Amino acid sequence: MPNSEQSVDNAKRQYWAEQMQLGYDLVQKILPFQVEECGECFVSIPSAAQDAGVEMLFSESKIAGDLDRVFFIRTGLIDDLIEIGREMNDRGWILKIEDGFRSMEMQSHLVRKPDIFDMILRKCIWEFGGEVPAADLVFRRAIVLIANIPKIGTHMSGSAVDISVFSRQDGSEIWRGYPYLEMSENTPMRSPFIEPSDLQNRLEITAMMEARGFVHFPYEFWHFNQGDAMGHILKGLPAPARYGPVHWDPATNSVTPYDNPLAPLNPLEVIEQEIAAAMKRL
Repeated sequence: MPNSEQSVDNAKRQYWAEQMQLGYDLVQKILPFQVEECGECFVSIPSAAQDAGVEMLFSESKIAGDLDRVFFIRTGLIDDLIEIGREMNDRGWILKIEDGFRSMEMQSHLVRKPDIFDMILRKCIWEFGGEVPAADLVFRRAIVLIANIPKIGTHMSGSAVDISVFSRQDGSEIWRGYPYLEMSENTPMRSPFIEPSDLQNRLEITAMMEARGFVHFPYEFWHFNQGDAMGHILKGLPAPARYGPVHWDPATNSVTPYDNPLAPLNPLEVIEQEIAAAMKRL
């Protein structure tokens, strides 16, 4: 590899490692943050958008295996989300919800989803110059990128959405450098390795989301959340968060807080098994 290419590759590797460590440091702040679960129920995002006359799109892919995506969010957040969709329509854009609420089963499977786990493992191997890193390093990266602990998994709190944005005129994506779901040095919101126009699109979308109370997860350009422990920390709010990870019963629209929101969904020994399986695929 020429010296100039090697220098760029080294810069990307350093940036990736730094961002993943910053993400892990954020996780350590989230874990002890106080949550006073409000018990608020859920509402359908597609139904609310239809009732409001707001044009939105929704992912048609499975989240993992045969598990369908669940486009529901806490009732207290729906008005903000619908208004964001309306404002994007007025601008000539369409908000696409890529993902909403995730159950424990969904999140557990997502961590082990082969194409996602393989992306993360490839980056970890690249980070270590071609060597397979220790399982605990992959475990830490998975905590940041796929929320392997319920307390930090804002989708499990029903307080987060993953989004893309499209043009109402021609259906093209408002390009942010990479599609959902990218796992690389290009994934952090302000990655220096994307084009300035793509960064501008990311920041303009973020400004619209944050004007309605959502915050962006700094290490994924598509993720926005509100009212949970992460949201309070990123906003500098000391008061307890009102949304924590919950089991949701769609039949009764009732929620039950997790008994142990700090327990990893996939412990280290499972990650070790997944690394072994992934190495046979790579």
